[in-house]
Amino acid sequence: MTSQHGAPESQTLGALVHQLSQQIPELVRSEIRLAQAEVAQKGKHVGIGAGMFGAAGLLGFLALGSFTAAAILGLALLVDAWVAALLVGVVLLGASVAVGLLGKEQVGEATPAAPERAIHGLKEDVATVKGDHRD
Repeated sequence: MTSQHGAPESQTLGALVHQLSQQIPELVRSEIRLAQAEVAQKGKHVGIGAGMFGAAGLLGFLALGSFTAAAILGLALLVDAWVAALLVGVVLLGASVAVGLLGKEQVGEATPAAPERAIHGLKEDVATVKGDHRD
């Protein structure tokens, strides 16, 4: 009987099938671990992006309040106080846009949500088992 780890040409079909049946579960487990890690990483980006979208909404709301206050002060008093409120509104709106763009970038890094590397590795494994050696 040949050794279990000898050259594939020198092993019997039964030995190769036995060796394959022992290696497939570990291969599947490692692909599942890779998929879990990949999905967790993408989930983190989605969470950060969602938080940034929330902050952008809050800053936008504050900007709208400042613009409203600026219009009221400008029309009611016709003094320089409305200019200060207008500047605050512009700054808050700029911050809202910046945070919104950063949030969009974070969500973009997490899409698509499928574990692409794990799926690709699994496809390669299936192709190898089938004897299809294309790269």
